[in-house]
Amino acid sequence: VQLVESGGGSVQAGGSLRLSCVASGYTNSRYCTAWFRQAPGKEREWVALISVDGRSTYARSVMGRFTISKDYAKDTLYLQLNSLTPEDTAMYYCAAPPTADSPCTFTIWGQGTQVIRA
Repeated sequence: VQLVESGGGSVQAGGSLRLSCVASGYTNSRYCTAWFRQAPGKEREWVALISVDGRSTYARSVMGRFTISKDYAKDTLYLQLNSLTPEDTAMYYCAAPPTADSPCTFTIWGQGTQVIRA
C-alpha cells in the first residue's frame, strides 16, 4: 500500500490550499484516513480524520477552517485549508492503516507535502 500527497505550497495571508493524498494498494476505500502535520521543531500533531463510516473530526486548532473529504471512487483523501495562519506552516502527512480491514491505527504514511503561510 502507498500514500502520495500533493498540493502544498506557499500562500499569503487569507490564502487557501487543497491537499490531496492518493492511496494505492488497498482492497477497498472504506477505511479510516487522517491528516497530520509537523511544524519545524515541534512534534507531529493530528489535524483531521475520516472514520470508516465517513464521519469527520478535527483538531480544535483547525476546526471551521479546514475540511477533510474523500473521493471513495478514486481512493483519494483531500484537505481544504482556508484562512491559513503562520501557525499552519508545517509538513502535512496523510496516514492510514496497513489494510482496509485493519483497525484505525496509522502505520502507513505518505512522504508529506509542505505548506507555508508566508
